[in-house]
Amino acid sequence: MIGTVLKGIGGFYYVLGADGETYTLHAQSKLRSKRLKPMVGDRVDFEPGTKNEDDGWLKSILPRKNELVRPPVSNIDCLVITFSATVPEPDFLLIDRMLIAARQKNIETVIAVNKCDTDSGRAEEMARQYAASGSKVCLLSAHTQEGVTELKSALHGKIHAFAGQSGVGKSSLINALYALEFEVGDISDRIDRGKHTTRACSLVPVNGGAVLDTPGFSLLESDLIEPEKLQDFYPEFDTFKRDCRFQPCFHDSEPNCAVKEGVQSGVISSERYERYKILLNEMKERWLNRYD
Repeated sequence: MIGTVLKGIGGFYYVLGADGETYTLHAQSKLRSKRLKPMVGDRVDFEPGTKNEDDGWLKSILPRKNELVRPPVSNIDCLVITFSATVPEPDFLLIDRMLIAARQKNIETVIAVNKCDTDSGRAEEMARQYAASGSKVCLLSAHTQEGVTELKSALHGKIHAFAGQSGVGKSSLINALYALEFEVGDISDRIDRGKHTTRACSLVPVNGGAVLDTPGFSLLESDLIEPEKLQDFYPEFDTFKRDCRFQPCFHDSEPNCAVKEGVQSGVISSERYERYKILLNEMKERWLNRYD
């Protein structure tokens, strides 16, 4: 049978089969001898237990379409990058880094602006920065349920995870979407940062797919990118960059740059562009030091 690993604890793997049943499995010794360790999200070939043997055997791991290290999970279809319209103050540079890292791994992204009921005007202004980013943008409130139906529809049938700073309401959104009871942390009034509440790593079947029960992680590390290729992770540049005077163009200090003209005209978010330049300089430095 083929199934999906929901969690692994103490050498046991809990796998959701195509029949909707969850099976308890041991990994076969050949996997251990090859140092192949199943991950949450893995698609696996397994043999269910028999009448004389309650637990079955996990026989092989099917090829992964992507793999994350923190948290250790594979085959994510969609990442919901979540931030708050109010507190904690959004770290937009972190959000841009996560977009790049997700796209490197061919993971679809959704931008979720939570707590929009606390400051709708600011939420709309934040969403505007990502309107042309290639990601679906949702204005949400876990408290009032605004936007929850739209997001749930976008995630139907997908293995998905929520990422973002602590305290932005990831657990609250998951609870609002699926009537689950994920632990919700309070915001510290003193430092306006959320307290980490989720530590385990498992998948919970929902909505025809599954949600990752680790909304506490905040940073996906991007792989090294050739500096001139960083622009490929900014879909809003696509209709402009072909008209730049220089090819390739970094869209930084070059004259007659069509991307910069797009920024000046307001078609490209000036905030996103300024952060692009920060990441470009970082990538140039990493590229120069790549053999150190």
